[in-house]
Amino acid sequence: MSRELPRSFYLRDDVVQVARDLLGKVLLTRFNGKITSAIITETEAYAGVHDRASHAHGGRRTERTEVMYARGGTAYVYLCYGIHHLFNVVCNAREIPHAVLVRAGVPVEGLEAMHERLVRPPGTLLKGPGVVAKALGIHVRHTGSDLLTGPIRIADRGIAIDPAKVLAGPRIGVDYAGDDALLPYRFLVRPSDLR
Repeated sequence: MSRELPRSFYLRDDVVQVARDLLGKVLLTRFNGKITSAIITETEAYAGVHDRASHAHGGRRTERTEVMYARGGTAYVYLCYGIHHLFNVVCNAREIPHAVLVRAGVPVEGLEAMHERLVRPPGTLLKGPGVVAKALGIHVRHTGSDLLTGPIRIADRGIAIDPAKVLAGPRIGVDYAGDDALLPYRFLVRPSDLR
């Protein structure tokens, strides 16, 4: 059984819980007739204006980050180091800039398309947020897409995860965020623990 996540999933006010709950969900894309999907195995939560690691810390609003203030269930895709397109899920109500970065996933559908995009076989794990976005064809031009009606969707296929198997730790690459860099806002589950 597969069902797309409802808007209410994204509108919740606890971005850390949303990040945990995205583990085991399936990220799907449909671009130019090519369908690709991957089971989400690693996420990071970014808690908006009060989180020094967030692009919206202190209420920052730029052309790039304005989409973070959209209602939950919107895609936020930005370019990192001028090369990597990183896919985030905007959460919470409009004007509250919470987001969850998808960092890793297990390929499910569209392996041939992933191979073409990565210029190599996708392997058993798409590790790193840039690799996930590239394999699934996600680009900065998709920022602002609605995750309920657009070409990027997230579905629940009933994949069970034992909560005891979820690992939590600090986010990666946010040393500039002071004490907030130590917050246990990164969640991951080993592919072998997906059921």
